[in-house]
Amino acid sequence: MVKVYSYKDNDAIAKSLAKFIIAQQDSVLATRDQFNIAISGGSLVNILTKGLLDNKDINWSKWVIYFSDERIVPLNDKDSNFGAFEKEVLAPLAHHGKIGPTIVTINESLIHSSDHSTDAKIAQEYESKLPVNGLDLVLLGAGPDGHTCSLFPGHKLLNEKTLNVASLDDSPKLPPRRITLTFKYLAKCSTLAFVATGASKQASLKDVFENSESKLPCALVNKLANDVKGGVCWFVDDAAVEGIQIEKSQY
Repeated sequence: MVKVYSYKDNDAIAKSLAKFIIAQQDSVLATRDQFNIAISGGSLVNILTKGLLDNKDINWSKWVIYFSDERIVPLNDKDSNFGAFEKEVLAPLAHHGKIGPTIVTINESLIHSSDHSTDAKIAQEYESKLPVNGLDLVLLGAGPDGHTCSLFPGHKLLNEKTLNVASLDDSPKLPPRRITLTFKYLAKCSTLAFVATGASKQASLKDVFENSESKLPCALVNKLANDVKGGVCWFVDDAAVEGIQIEKSQY
């Protein structure tokens, strides 16, 4: 099932998304002692910061955080998804003496090779660290072009059937070298949740939700809803889905 939760602004999204994440966390930690979650970069990090950083219901010490995609750059680079999360979340947690989550990053020692065949090794190594049966929750972004993770419209990786994590060196968005979770792995995960904000997303989301034949990566994720136990959820602001024929609610 695909559900869309729509709100007036990012503050409202952050509050609702935090409530949703805590429910996922509590459900998992009721049966085991580790909550496995993947996050994306970009504006999602800012929304997570608003909703989670000072939230007393987040059990950070039992979180293991992966990245749904990562740029093959140094971890302190401005383009690193880990770097953004470290700056916005990990550093403030440490500053206040709080125990933070376990973070799984790419192998930084491999990124400087001029031989891009090492990118496949980076992806393979990252895949080896992932839970075999999938993650508890994957938080996804949605680009204005309909891409998610580093899965871009028309790219060959949309048809990847073997790898759980794949590398690419031709990303249409800079930087070009990246690794990404594939649809194969996303289908193994328990719950998938998008965060999409702003009027710039309207055109692609109209195609995602109103065109049953859409080949946009975000639409292809929606089609995994029957494979994913917890379904696919969207947390959006009103501007992103204005004029789109879709059933909306609030979490």
